Formats: sequence, C-alpha cells, structure tokens
Amino acid sequence: MTPNESTPTAVGTPTAFLDVRDLRVHFPTDDGLVRAVDGVSFTVDRGETLGIVGESGSGKSVTSLAIMGLNRGRGPVHTSGEVWLDGEELIGASAESVRRLRGKKMAMIFQDPLTAMHPHYTVGHQIIEAYRIHNPVSKAVARKHAIDMLGRVGIPRPERRVDDYPHQFSGGMRQRAMIAMALSCDPELLIADEPTTALDVTVQAQILDLMRNLQEEFNSALIIITHDLGVVAELADRIMVMYAGRCIEYGTAVDVFERPEHPYTWGLLGSVPRLDRATTARLIPIQGTPPSLIQLPSGCSFHPRCPYEPRTNGRSRTQMPELVAVSGTHQVRCHLPVAERRSIWEKEIRAKLAGGEAS
Repeated sequence: MTPNESTPTAVGTPTAFLDVRDLRVHFPTDDGLVRAVDGVSFTVDRGETLGIVGESGSGKSVTSLAIMGLNRGRGPVHTSGEVWLDGEELIGASAESVRRLRGKKMAMIFQDPLTAMHPHYTVGHQIIEAYRIHNPVSKAVARKHAIDMLGRVGIPRPERRVDDYPHQFSGGMRQRAMIAMALSCDPELLIADEPTTALDVTVQAQILDLMRNLQEEFNSALIIITHDLGVVAELADRIMVMYAGRCIEYGTAVDVFERPEHPYTWGLLGSVPRLDRATTARLIPIQGTPPSLIQLPSGCSFHPRCPYEPRTNGRSRTQMPELVAVSGTHQVRCHLPVAERRSIWEKEIRAKLAGGEAS
C-alpha cells in the first residue's frame, strides 16, 4: 500500500506492519494554527527501511512523535488520522495502551542523545530501567543484558562503561548507547530521528553500518528521518520527501534518486556534496526559505521557491496539486505535466548534478 490522496483512505485491517493513514498534527497557537503534519500516509513492513527527508520544519520529527504517541500531554495538539501498528490502531488508543507498546513494540532513537538521556543516571541504569519495564527479571539479569547490548553496539569495555554517565561518553558513543537502549527490548519498529547529526563522517558510517546490521538481525521495520539524502541512500528501500507538512514525492530509492519528478527533490539532490564532482563545482542550492506553517502559501506550498512555477499557467498559485501515481511505485505532487517534468530532469537537472555549475 502506498499513499494516494486521489482515492479515499483505505478501510479495514491493514496488511503492512506499520500503516499511517491521512495523519494530521496541528498545534493551535496565539498566532494561528500550525499545520505541522497535514495529511501524510505511508506504510513500512518488517525488514523494510523508509527514509523520510526534507528541510527543518517540514514535519518529519512531528510525524515520528505522533506515531510514538509522544505528542500527547505536551500542550494543546490536535491529532487525527490513523496509525496502525501490527493491526492495532494507536491514534484512538488510550495513553496507557500506547505506553505499553513504547519500548517493546516500537522504539525511537532521538536526534540528540545527550538531552534525550537523563544526566543524573548512568547509561546502564537507564537501559536496565527500560528493559525491566517490559520484562519481569531481576536487576542482575537486566544489568547483564545492558552490558550485552552495549557490547553489541560496539562500545568497548561495556562492563565498565555501563556505570558511566551520558556526559562521559563521546558523541558517537552516546549515539551507540541510545541505540542499545532503543533495541534493549527487541522492538519490531525502530524510528531514528537524525541518527547521525553532528557526528563526523567516520562515526556516521559506523552508526549506519550498525543500524543496518541490527535491522537484519532483528528483522525490524526501520524509519530514518533526516535532511541528508546521503544517509537514506545508504539505508532506505523507499523514500518519502516532505515539504511544509505534506508528502510531495514518494517512491523507491531508485525512483527518487534515478527518476525524481518534483522540483524540490531536484533541489535536495543538487545540494548534496559529491566526491565525483570537480573541486571547483558549486552546489546547487534551493532558493528562498521554507514557508511558515501558520501562513502557508496558496496553491502549491513550494511555488514561491520553484523556478518552474511560470510553466504551470498560474495553477501553482491557486490550486494544491494532488499526490498522484506516475508508476506503480512512484507518486508525485506537482502541477507540471509528467512529460515536461521528465524532459526537465533529463535535459537540464541531470547534467547540472553530474557536473555542477561553473564557478
């Protein structure tokens, strides 16, 4: 099942392990309604990796928090739609029901482990606590499990580091400890929110390899949330590109990297540094800034930044394009005709990405 706003939301018991349908998360503020997530749908099966990409403020992290039920109790928030996890609907479930699933059935690796982990407790204490909530075992058994998990994620001398505090770990080691905590109860769904942010490239590669290996071991469904297309290129089977709270392109990794059809996706691809370019080549930035989620532009939210808006005969300024299928695995939200998009990609964008712009 793939997201498609041109047809009604599916009904009945889902077949995918995670099935998100028409998810909306709105925050009322004194300045107006913030439409952080506005009608997002996608699925993830066991053993599959979905990459969710987009600039800051596009709704990626809010989507993950809604799945985990972590938006509840954080001030006024309106959440609607459906989130099915292994046949159980979460949006309408009680807070206690979702809490029981968190850690055991689904877990999350947060963007900044230093703030996500409690500074007053040792890393081992926090892993032990998370494990004992879902497993009726003694502290001694849980401690041995914590040491095993720290060793499994590549932390040296885990029998000693288990008693260290988060501030005593380096950035990469803290991220590994966060992964160990998230995986301590063998969750079937793992959400990683910017798992390699602020890490050097060597540590990034190690963390990505670790996540890939652990996913294969546990056969878990994995969601990678990032602004870095290089990260999803390493891990993702399918990719959802978000902009201004909506999905604007959705497809397999091959679709999005080899046959992208949305101008925003072209911009993301053009802003990724590449080692195969000449050293004098410049990145191709996306002009302008993301819109306010309180005062979204009329029509297509991307039209103020889109260099191809004049080719839509004004439709981009007045009509929101639907997310429509261009193949059995690929969907795009754009007013440009399919043939014209493909011509632009083949004749203009691909050449720029291959050689960059002259300095």
